Amino acid sequence: MPRSAAYLQAVRLDRDSVRDFAVYPFSVPSIQSLDELVLDDKVTFLVGENGAGKSTLIEAIAVLAGFNAEGGSKNFRFGTRSSESALHQFMRPVRGHRRHRDGYFLRAESYFNVATEIERLDEEPGMGAPIIDSYGGVSLHEQSHGEAFLSLATHRFRGNGLYILDEPEAALSPQRQLALLSIIHDLVENRASQFIIATHSPILMAYPKALIYLLGSTGIERVAYQDTEHYRITRDFLSSPERFFKTLFEPAGSDDE
Repeated sequence: MPRSAAYLQAVRLDRDSVRDFAVYPFSVPSIQSLDELVLDDKVTFLVGENGAGKSTLIEAIAVLAGFNAEGGSKNFRFGTRSSESALHQFMRPVRGHRRHRDGYFLRAESYFNVATEIERLDEEPGMGAPIIDSYGGVSLHEQSHGEAFLSLATHRFRGNGLYILDEPEAALSPQRQLALLSIIHDLVENRASQFIIATHSPILMAYPKALIYLLGSTGIERVAYQDTEHYRITRDFLSSPERFFKTLFEPAGSDDE
C-alpha cells in the first residue's frame, strides 16, 4: 500500500486553538511539542515511559479517527466512565485517498468493558447475528485476557482496516506477542491494513521497518529500534542479569570504602 493510499497519513495539532499549554494534556512535553505526526502506511509505534503521553496521544488519534474512547469498532458508542482528554478536539487528521473498510481501537485497560458491552448488545432482541460470532463465538469473559486479545486479532481484524492498539502486550505472553506479530504482518502485507500501536514491548516494536516515535521529556522524536531504551535494557539484562542484580539488590549505604 503506497504512502499516498495510507488510511491515516498524519495527525496535526491545531496549536493556535490551544489556549494554555500549561494545562493538561497540553502540558505533557510530548503533546506540548506536537505539530504534525506523520504515520507509517503500515506500522507506527509510540513508545516511552509511563506518563510520557502515549496513551493520551493514541486515544486522541483513535477518537479523531471515529472510534469510541473506551475501545471497539466505530459501531461502539458506550461510555462506562468518561475520562478521555480533550486533546482530540484540537487535532486534525490528514487522511489518505482511500477509506478503510474495517477498523478497531483496542485499549487494554478497558477491553473488559468492551466485552461486557458485546454481551449486553447480544442480549437485545432483533440485533441479527450475535456480535460475539465476529470474535470467534466464545464469550470474551470466558477466556483468559490473553486468549481474548488473540481472538480479537484473529477473528475480528478482517483486513483493509485501520487498527489502533494501546499496550496490547498487557495480557500477552512472549509467545503470544510473537503470534500477534504474525497476525499484524499478514494484515499489513496481504490485507492492506495500517496499525498504530502504543507499547512497552521490545518484542512488538521489533517489527521490521516500523516507524518508531519516542515520547519523552524533550518531546517526540523518531528513533531506530536498537536505540530504544526498551531494546537496550532488555538486551543488557539478558546478557548479564547478575550485573543488574548487584546494583538493584545492593543495600543502601553499603558502598565499598
